Amino acid sequence: METILTTKRLILRPWMETDAENLYKYAKDPDIGLPAGWPPHKSVEESLDIIKNVLRGKESYAICEKDNNEAIGAIALKLNGSTDMTERDDECELGYWLGKPFWGRGYMPEAAMELLRHGFEDLGMTTIWCGYYDGNMKSKRAQEKMGFRYHHTCDEVSVTLLNEVRVGHTNYMTLEMWKNRS
Repeated sequence: METILTTKRLILRPWMETDAENLYKYAKDPDIGLPAGWPPHKSVEESLDIIKNVLRGKESYAICEKDNNEAIGAIALKLNGSTDMTERDDECELGYWLGKPFWGRGYMPEAAMELLRHGFEDLGMTTIWCGYYDGNMKSKRAQEKMGFRYHHTCDEVSVTLLNEVRVGHTNYMTLEMWKNRS
């Protein structure tokens, strides 16, 4: 059974092949992928391939507005084996992006808080990691709003999809922090 999570305004559901056009519409914008470490999508076909081979992972969700169920972004808990932030089965990495027309509405913290709840309460995670590359202030602010705390900075992070090296900042949230958030 596939997991579907809901918030006040959003549905987090598995990606479907029919989402390819919407994915392309938002993921072709260089302001979306480049700060996150991936190149803009070049075609609907490429977006479909990414749905089939990247976004169909366990705990990977399309972010959709409740009123139309159209994919406007992506959010995932990258479990052990699909993240370089941990090698533990009770830890994972939160990754996300949102289409530019939906920035500034509080959607990302809303979606992320539900996925964090799911990770800690349903999946039994003890720590959830999250990172951003130097200069990605939107992601930094979103992580601060969610309650993540700074852990460390790495000066040489290989960004394979863009064939470059960046400065990466890593934040974390523990189960205890989640339980004690205000």
